[in-house]
Amino acid sequence: MKYRSLGKTGLKVSEIGYGAWGIGGALWHGASDSESMKALNKAVDCGINFFDTALFYGDGHSERLIGKLLKERRDGLIVATKIPPKNLRWPAREGSSLREIFPASHIRESTEQSLRNLGVECIDLQQFHVWLDDWTDDQEWIEEVAKLREERKIRFLGISINNHEPRNALRLIRSGRVDTVQVIYNIFDQSPEDELFPECQRSGIGIIARVPFDEGALTGSVSPATRFEEKDFRNWYFRGDRKTEVWERVRHLEPLVGAEASTLAELALRFCLHHSALSTVIPGMRTESHVEANCALSDGRDLSAETVQELRKHRWKKNYYR
Repeated sequence: MKYRSLGKTGLKVSEIGYGAWGIGGALWHGASDSESMKALNKAVDCGINFFDTALFYGDGHSERLIGKLLKERRDGLIVATKIPPKNLRWPAREGSSLREIFPASHIRESTEQSLRNLGVECIDLQQFHVWLDDWTDDQEWIEEVAKLREERKIRFLGISINNHEPRNALRLIRSGRVDTVQVIYNIFDQSPEDELFPECQRSGIGIIARVPFDEGALTGSVSPATRFEEKDFRNWYFRGDRKTEVWERVRHLEPLVGAEASTLAELALRFCLHHSALSTVIPGMRTESHVEANCALSDGRDLSAETVQELRKHRWKKNYYR
């Protein structure tokens, strides 16, 4: 496993981290707790030291599973979690007041609940689960985060940028009040490269890339015939004709599978890893086989400049959240 700097935090994180939404059990189907614990332990065995979860994932279930892991294997592991918006709406709507979404009392209560779920005294990286740059100078969140840091309940602060809105963090990054940003980045959504990545590099901000497989589309496993469980999140994500859309676009990627990547999933993950601005990429992993396949790609082998250039042609301006 290769490791990269998490911005200016001083932390070294595995370039492949563990995305723990899927093991929360809500909105995703197909994982059992026993499988999830095997996957988490396999991740540590493979060198993963960065685990990303959230209080919202299964109403704390994902955090509690990671808490079980930490109880047995705490040394060297870095855990990031997230404060959910108080109104439970993703993404944050333009014009929303901070007091609707992240009042000081909610920031504290959520952090303390996450501490209990994880079974730790301090959270390595606490993140806001949505963001609007209009909130950058709001003293309510600034003062509450400062208190939590002084009390050593959190070490570092990050934000999870609203889906497909990488520009909606530039002001915060320039303010120096945040240590990391988490953003969607994959072959289809390359927009963070335009302004966000350069700004983060200038400011020493750690970048966590999420959704590297576009919720499964970039593995080639989503076709017009694909069916998900009734309450599975992907029923909404691939609503309407979107299964057909992604299937057609993925077919155009298949000629790039070959010497540099033996599968579409490998191509997708290596694309994320090629960018030096990234600290870590966090694919969702619910089984040991997922962990082993993803970790095997942290081998120091980069895509060629020619392949990266070809992948640039597959950028797709879309927004599934509007």
